[in-house]
Amino acid sequence: MNRLAWIPTFLFVFAVPLFLVTASVALAFNDPGIYNRGFQKYRISLSSGITEDDLRQVGGQIRHYINSKDEPLLVNTQVYGEERELFNQREVQHMSDVKRLVWWVYTASFVSGIYLLAATSWGVIANGREFLGVLARRVMQGVALMAIVVVAVGFFALAGFDTLFLRFHQVAFTNNLWQLDPRTDYLLIIFPQGFWFDATMVVLALTVAGAGTLAVASGGYLSVSY
Repeated sequence: MNRLAWIPTFLFVFAVPLFLVTASVALAFNDPGIYNRGFQKYRISLSSGITEDDLRQVGGQIRHYINSKDEPLLVNTQVYGEERELFNQREVQHMSDVKRLVWWVYTASFVSGIYLLAATSWGVIANGREFLGVLARRVMQGVALMAIVVVAVGFFALAGFDTLFLRFHQVAFTNNLWQLDPRTDYLLIIFPQGFWFDATMVVLALTVAGAGTLAVASGGYLSVSY
């Protein structure tokens, strides 16, 4: 049994960064402000022929689609004053893959969050206040692992986001539907690569904020208790 004693610690330490990252991705993906700021920053209304009001509605329809069981994605809007279906069949099929990926992120966030809560509750019930010191050390270890991940992703994003973005798509998707034409495909027109760089920076910021909060709370407890 002693040979397996490391497993709960390993799972907890691993679950901390998993929860922080996936929860941050989920929050960012569903934040209307990220969409709207991106539309304004990259002047999408001018490049797409879609008014800013309609772009906000398009963003809302995409978020609704991602969070619903509706299939396929159907977005109708005015482009240069003419009502049309915005995305072609290839884009629609790709968005189905994106939806599946986002739901995996949701699942990972939910499962890791439930595990952290259950492990913490069980530890406190079984060991009382003595477990709080163990908990704080495990959290600090998880935050340290999180720091390594954030530094690595941040470095690659700043050094070469194009390559990082390409590798992500090659790993995350099993087909080439993500290879779209930025001249004609509206998924790339309204969501240029700069938009995804900014979104990645928001995810990193949210993750760092969450990790920092946990580190302060855990480190503070350890400093007072020992």
